[in-house]
Amino acid sequence: MLRYLTERLPVMVTPRWVESRIQPISVRDVLRYLVGSATMPPEVNRGFDIGGPEVLTYRQMMAAYARTAGLKPRRIIALPLLTPSLSGHWVGLVTPVPNSIARPLMESLVNEVVCKEHDIATYIPDPDGGLTDFHRAVELALQRIHDRRVTTSWSSAATVGAPSDPLPGDPDWAGGSLYVDERVCVVNATPEQLWSVIEGIGGGHGWYSWRLGWWTRGLVDRLFGGPGLRRGRRDPFDLAVGDALDWWRVEDIEDLHLLRLRAEMRLPGLAWLELIIDIDDQSRTLFRQRALFHPQGPAGGLYWAMIYPFHGLVFGGMQRNIAHEAESVPPGGTPSWRPTRAGRRRGFSR
Repeated sequence: MLRYLTERLPVMVTPRWVESRIQPISVRDVLRYLVGSATMPPEVNRGFDIGGPEVLTYRQMMAAYARTAGLKPRRIIALPLLTPSLSGHWVGLVTPVPNSIARPLMESLVNEVVCKEHDIATYIPDPDGGLTDFHRAVELALQRIHDRRVTTSWSSAATVGAPSDPLPGDPDWAGGSLYVDERVCVVNATPEQLWSVIEGIGGGHGWYSWRLGWWTRGLVDRLFGGPGLRRGRRDPFDLAVGDALDWWRVEDIEDLHLLRLRAEMRLPGLAWLELIIDIDDQSRTLFRQRALFHPQGPAGGLYWAMIYPFHGLVFGGMQRNIAHEAESVPPGGTPSWRPTRAGRRRGFSR
């Protein structure tokens, strides 16, 4: 959260919590304490305060992050009338932190979090070089981001449905309405060529159709507390089950065959997008694309009726442009785009 606020807002207006004191601690030091706790004597049964070597305000932390990340100094204006709740809505809009997490987090920042004791050093002595300071912790975190070795992030906070929720593979007799928009086309490419494009979809690579429509829908979703399109991808090329992908979540993936995405945007129902590769009886590559929606109440049915006329523009254009991109991939090669050229893809305007 601190990273996105500092990077995206050279000038920011905050509540008074920006002057609250906190004793930040690096993840590696937390893990060191947790592992070391296993060696404590069995009679030790109490809580310990743990913190890093510095006590900072949130203002100082954002300024230190800007310096470490090579950004220009940030201007922070604290206003006494800006409530944490309103601030939480704003954070949910401009960062990938889900609104359901941002609001209570903002409300908690009025409390100072500073260690009252360092008794844990009796059982787990500080390392020879001392605990990791804030500057070094940020350096290490930024290096992992640069190397794409981040295993979890705020965008990984999933919206989990109930076990009784319908799934795209449920049989018809399972009950419940499930609207389906299915499109099939033949692609003059190998499954490997087509899969290399499908697995790279979203994030900086885009969604291959009507950019203005995707951007507008993402903005509306953010305004109503959804993730919008700001979460991006964990990795620009590879996907795994559980990955956040803009406002989708990877629910299932079968190499060279299936990518199923479950929508986490604000909707009056449940939605999925399936991208499927098959081979027909003439050994041709088939690209099947299915948009599925399970409505919740009358609002769900009305929503599907309102957006269905746009499916040809959105999903039809997506299928055509993905197929075109796959056909341009050289055999045994990769798509023409690279992470440093995100957003400058061919065929996006169609």
